[in-house]
Amino acid sequence: MSDQTTVRSLTNVLGKRSVRMAMLNTMADLDVNASIARQASWGIRDLDLKDGIFGKAVLDLDDTEAAAVIASARDHGMTVHCLSTSLFFDDVELGEERFRMHHLARIDRAIAIARIMRPRLVRLLAARSSRPRPLGENAIERLDRDHPWLVGMYAEAIDRLHAAGFGSTIENEVHGCVLSTPDEVLALFARLGRRDRLCFTWDVQNLWEQGTFPTVAVYERLRPLIGYYHLKGGRSESVGDGAGEPLVWNCGLADASWPVIELTQRVARDGVSPVMCLNPSHGKRIDGYDYADAAWRDLVYLRGAVAEIG
Repeated sequence: MSDQTTVRSLTNVLGKRSVRMAMLNTMADLDVNASIARQASWGIRDLDLKDGIFGKAVLDLDDTEAAAVIASARDHGMTVHCLSTSLFFDDVELGEERFRMHHLARIDRAIAIARIMRPRLVRLLAARSSRPRPLGENAIERLDRDHPWLVGMYAEAIDRLHAAGFGSTIENEVHGCVLSTPDEVLALFARLGRRDRLCFTWDVQNLWEQGTFPTVAVYERLRPLIGYYHLKGGRSESVGDGAGEPLVWNCGLADASWPVIELTQRVARDGVSPVMCLNPSHGKRIDGYDYADAAWRDLVYLRGAVAEIG
């Protein structure tokens, strides 16, 4: 579908819908300027900038490059919703000094980039641990015992971003992330407080990959904290919905094993995430599956099924 045809096809779809869509910038095109133009043609007005920006991650841009991106965004009527940094996604077992040097020390650069790009949110990632986790252990309670410095370091980063005029969000990741259950998310945010300046980015598939299958009950527990909703497909091994089974296959939202529409409708109607963000699916690729134009097809699927999404 051409970009011009896309614009015409969306004219009667957007209307007064209240929830806006975003996607990671590389999903629309690997060239950032082409990505911005294409997203604009798809009716997207909110950017989530992560990496692949002139070949760099967002915090590695110099001021001139950051200004060029935001100029392109403004030319297309777009603003930046989130700077998706990778700050704090590191192994806590490597110790406090590593986090102080490689993560907290980069908050000043995050603020400098944010002052150019003016995002609503700056993303921090939940840390991970290479230490095997005993069954049933709450990772946040272990952080209290073994790495009590981490919560204080997050708090300092969040407060510095807030003082500069920017909100923060913490997103759950994979590969040993310390946020793998609702209990752990709730525990970390209880320790941090700061609800006037901090929200949770619920990456649905990441939490599933870490062992918590997405359900309405999971959403209800996390709802008071959610400010940003990340969604991507994914299929379990079983034919059918595969409820409760591990993620195995990479697929689009229309073919996913988790209750995409039910949960997305709840998030939209509750108004907890005014902007929702598409992410590419994890999992093994399926032989013969059509992966072309995956981001566009996910966008069309959501707009057709969730009335609140524009």
